[in-house]
Amino acid sequence: MNETIKTGNDLVKIENKDGKLMVSSRVVADRFEKQHKDVIRDIEKVSTQTSAENCANLFIESTYLDSYKREQKQYLLTRDGFSLLAMGFTGAKALEWKLKFIEAFNQMEGELRKRNQPHGKELLALAVLEAQRTIEAQTALLEEQKPKVIFADAVSASHTSILIGELAKILRQNGVKTGQNRLFEWMRKNGYLVRRKGTDYNMPTQRSMDQGLFEIKETSIVRSDDSITINKTVKVTGKGQIYFINKLGTQENALVV
Repeated sequence: MNETIKTGNDLVKIENKDGKLMVSSRVVADRFEKQHKDVIRDIEKVSTQTSAENCANLFIESTYLDSYKREQKQYLLTRDGFSLLAMGFTGAKALEWKLKFIEAFNQMEGELRKRNQPHGKELLALAVLEAQRTIEAQTALLEEQKPKVIFADAVSASHTSILIGELAKILRQNGVKTGQNRLFEWMRKNGYLVRRKGTDYNMPTQRSMDQGLFEIKETSIVRSDDSITINKTVKVTGKGQIYFINKLGTQENALVV
């Protein structure tokens, strides 16, 4: 964006060139009562004593159209470029104009800062928008954690083992569509229970036992012929209850058989 911004003193006009504040060498020559060609000479003399990289941030060569519509050379000076050039201008009147130029740059910088800062209503709107985003993010997080919280609460006080059928009931009460048979089938399919037919069918696999998810209760039964048989019952430990509830109680890990 290119524009000429007026200050409180209209005799000093600062130009805004894409966010950079500059003053024309012609304005400098006029206010300090110098020939424009002499100001250009002084600028180019300073430029020869400064690196090209530094000059690019001080003096920008430009053109303008004179009264005959002819293109003529001029320079645009940044605040630092003007300060460096004006160091060589002496006299009481020159000092007065130096102060006016510095004041003009200060005013323009303040004006640009005001433009770039949001106003009261904009600040309020931004604050409301940020608060809304925060609430939405917190709500989403709570919704995401809600299933885990519900299920964790359901077994947080559990210090005893339960049957797999009882675990299926807890899951069903908390929104997981399953029953005892379906849960058995899922556990076999996913390697928690032995799936091959035999004496160890539906017994915990070694992996799930190592994880502490199950325990096996053995009960001795004395028959009428005085023979004794051992009945094995698989139970889900407290750790196993929390494990399966957290795993199956979220949508992404929903029970699929």
